[in-house]
Amino acid sequence: MKGRKGRMEEGEKRKFSPSSFSSLSPFLPFLPFFRSLPFLLASLLLLSFIPKHDYHVSVTQMQYNATSRVFEVSIRIFTDDLEKALSESHSKQRFVIKDNDQNDRFVEEYIRKSFVLTDSQKKNTPIKYVGKEQEADATWVYLEIPFQGTLNGCKLLNVTLMEVFDDQVNMTNVKFQSEKKTFLFKKGQTSHLL
Repeated sequence: MKGRKGRMEEGEKRKFSPSSFSSLSPFLPFLPFFRSLPFLLASLLLLSFIPKHDYHVSVTQMQYNATSRVFEVSIRIFTDDLEKALSESHSKQRFVIKDNDQNDRFVEEYIRKSFVLTDSQKKNTPIKYVGKEQEADATWVYLEIPFQGTLNGCKLLNVTLMEVFDDQVNMTNVKFQSEKKTFLFKKGQTSHLL
């Protein structure tokens, strides 16, 4: 029996009559084609599938560890975007990023150019590349930045992937002692005073 709002009760079977198909009669000659249509569509989708996303964003967490006096940095980047950036900066060489690959030196070189913290004297702070880790469609890049003093006068540049995508946005969360701030880096706003 039908339950509330005309829905079928669990276990009830739908009954069809020949009149149910009357609206389909113009399509009956094409029925063999429609039977194979799902297979054809699935095949086309599988053959043409390339992982894509409609937005270009990275997320960075910068947390100060007072004990070791370093910023512990983790940057989450879409893997295909990172591969494209590496390819464009190395004469269209093809890169495939995964765990235990041989691309750490290329990733490190790229990140050192695109992610820079300067102190109050406008000197670049040294960055230690810790490594990278694969996660589904993203790559985590880990850094450590030795830091002493206050953030007054410090500036962060984050142009990661901006040379590849005009709509790239790099969201960066900075936690220093009890203070938390979020910064958005994009074309026209590639650096922020911390």
